[in-house]
Amino acid sequence: MGTAAPMFHHVVATYINLVIFIMSLIVQAVALIHCLTQRGDGFQAIGTLPKGAWAAILAVCIVLTLLLSGPTGIFSLIGIAAALIYLLDVRQGLRDLSDGKGFW
Repeated sequence: MGTAAPMFHHVVATYINLVIFIMSLIVQAVALIHCLTQRGDGFQAIGTLPKGAWAAILAVCIVLTLLLSGPTGIFSLIGIAAALIYLLDVRQGLRDLSDGKGFW
């Protein structure tokens, strides 16, 4: 009975890390897809980085998360932060610019 606990802990930690990894990739992919589908002049109108810069940042973060980082690695955390900044700040600015109309 005492030897089953460390194995159980390892299995649970593996599944939790997998879920975190998948969720971080989903958040980053949604941010990148949203960025690519927006008009470029809207980014300048709200006073943020250009569309190309955001697309490059988000794409590099996804690649680094996939290739170099685990679910809680530094590149994954940076990627999540960049995606959340985009989704919570830039996306809202673009939505306010277009009067909230549209699918996104």
